[in-house]
Amino acid sequence: MVALLRYEGPARALVARIKYRNQRQAVAWLADGLAARLPVGRFDVVTWAPTTVEHRRRRGFDHGEVLARAVARRLRVPAQPLLDRRPGPAQTGRPAQDRRAHPPVFTARRPLPDGIRLLLVDDVVTTGATLRAAVSTLICRSDVRVTVAVAARTPSRSGSTLTG
Repeated sequence: MVALLRYEGPARALVARIKYRNQRQAVAWLADGLAARLPVGRFDVVTWAPTTVEHRRRRGFDHGEVLARAVARRLRVPAQPLLDRRPGPAQTGRPAQDRRAHPPVFTARRPLPDGIRLLLVDDVVTTGATLRAAVSTLICRSDVRVTVAVAARTPSRSGSTLTG
């Protein structure tokens, strides 16, 4: 997993401005930083862990998609929506144990060809529950290689949040 920032202080405020207020000034900077940490020519497609339809409708956009498309442009790789997220409670604000026990549920939009190399982009990883659920859905039906890149990662208090 590639993480650009620690999710605390100014980085936390920056991600929140993008996610909740649609202030996209920092998206280019985040995408540049992530792309610089990723190997060129290693990915066939960039995708994201989508928000729920309700959140997208309320906010008017999907912050994960905005970031993923910006990273894809820098890597010169197509960005494609490969997952849908079923309705359910937001992960934000829930205790870590609850997030792990009840992760979001994703469905694959279509089967993927064996051997495809995906870059899965998200804004923040805390417990890793959302990204584990997304990766599991992407690899469940085919031999897919997934790399995860996030704008920020919550500092671990008791060990790793997500391996890989």
